[in-house]
Amino acid sequence: MRAGVIVYPGSNCDRDAYYALELAGFKTYYITTRDNLDSFDLIILPGGFSYGDYLRPGAVSARESLAVKEFAENGGMVIGICNGFQILVEMGLLSGALLQNDSGKFICKFVELEIVDNTTPFTMLYKKGEKIRLPVAHGFGRYVSVGNPNVVFKYKENINGSDDFIAGIYNGNVLGMMPHPERAVDEFLGSVDGLKLFKSVFEYIRGGNR
Repeated sequence: MRAGVIVYPGSNCDRDAYYALELAGFKTYYITTRDNLDSFDLIILPGGFSYGDYLRPGAVSARESLAVKEFAENGGMVIGICNGFQILVEMGLLSGALLQNDSGKFICKFVELEIVDNTTPFTMLYKKGEKIRLPVAHGFGRYVSVGNPNVVFKYKENINGSDDFIAGIYNGNVLGMMPHPERAVDEFLGSVDGLKLFKSVFEYIRGGNR
């Protein structure tokens, strides 16, 4: 299975994502929004500050990511992490908005999450209600919902003022989340709870679901 990590100007979590995908079994490549995505099974939009977060986080990147939108609309698996989540929302692939944390401060620490839905391609190796520990690092992570989003992860403590403690949502083949699973795939990093997310997608695709 082939995974592509899109590197935007200002991305800073692309190497972490690459490492996590390789551990999960993917053959992984660094790519740009100008590359042909047809040969990939999974696309990752990594964290960072794409285009310096000018206008607002994810706004510029979303407008140059039409190939990613087409890939997702054709059934391709897409994961957006932190800034990647912001880009997916700006693209309209996921609902809602991501605004500045209610504290007005950048938050960087490990947090506890609950698996709300383990029936998704991204969480099938977790148990419903399972508590996991992942790091966060964001200034604009307050999720404001529109309608009834499909919630995958919730914070145990509402660190940023997100509606209903929401930390991650999905829409079929597209997942967006503010916490960083790619930074929790090795005991040396303080947690391995993120690795099952990437392994879940790998097993889902290997089962012929892509």
